Amino acid sequence: MDTTFIDELASAAPTPGGGGASAYVGALAAAAASMVGNLTVGKKTYADVEDEVKASLARLSGLRGRLLHLVDEDARAFEPLSATYRMPKNTPDELAARNKAMQAALVEASDVPLAIMRTIATVMDEVEFLAHHGSKLARSDAGVAAAFARAASDGASLNIYINAASMDDAARSAYYREEADSLAARTRERCDEVFEFVKTAVS
Repeated sequence: MDTTFIDELASAAPTPGGGGASAYVGALAAAAASMVGNLTVGKKTYADVEDEVKASLARLSGLRGRLLHLVDEDARAFEPLSATYRMPKNTPDELAARNKAMQAALVEASDVPLAIMRTIATVMDEVEFLAHHGSKLARSDAGVAAAFARAASDGASLNIYINAASMDDAARSAYYREEADSLAARTRERCDEVFEFVKTAVS
């Protein structure tokens, strides 16, 4: 097994961090949902939903790729923010330049986890469908996908909150916090509903 990402995450290196880890977990959610779909296709019992399942699998493949791309994007977006902490701050001009650079970097560092959360919300469309219509033998894996999606969304939201707290622009800070609140709450609700459905169905 290639443990490169896990080893880098465990290290003292600034990236990958929590945002990248959240995107990775989101990709695992999409992968677990895909497994449910792949175990459904070709089975006579589910012939009436085969076309829909195939379409769901195609969407999940794209979403999985998007989330893996966002792992790298999160690291890239953090670099400018990390660089601001190393800027000189000995004079008023240096402090002003440092803060200006930081404010710009905070926006990009918030946009990526917001994209992660939005992508995970879309993954849940597929997880929900497959939990209800996919192979019953793989239904527990749909529950795993829901649990991973919840963790990924909540994890990404924390990166938004910490960045928004450092923004000088109150309106911009509020926008990011409100978007994170809304996405996290809705995704959490959907994940919990699917998880409870699966738990009841397999018990």
